[in-house]
Amino acid sequence: MHSSQILLLGLLLALTTSSIAFLALPTQRPCLIRSEPLFGFFDKAFANEDLGAKQNAGLKNGPKVNDSVTINGKACKNAVVGQKIKVVAAAARVKIPYNCNNGDCGTCTVLVNGRKAKACQMTVPKGKCDIQT
Repeated sequence: MHSSQILLLGLLLALTTSSIAFLALPTQRPCLIRSEPLFGFFDKAFANEDLGAKQNAGLKNGPKVNDSVTINGKACKNAVVGQKIKVVAAAARVKIPYNCNNGDCGTCTVLVNGRKAKACQMTVPKGKCDIQT
């Protein structure tokens, strides 16, 4: 072998061994999360806080349920006042065709208490509500 071939072979060997070192996976560091409190510093941090009685974080009186909603003569339970008619109809498993969901096309037109309304935009009113598809 010539000296140039030996030099080239040595250079190639040096490049491949250094690239293998870059491919090695880093070692895992030890976990620094402690389960016990740090010297008891935060044990009584909020002992002087008095928040009073806990209140219900939800609605105070609950949703306004309208039990007098019917779809094609079938009673619909758990219809909430202000809920979209398309959601109520889907819950009652009544199929209403929709196209734009903006109220522009009129594909979802239904009769609500005898008047035409678009199911994708109309909401459940208070009181009696009779929906005909």
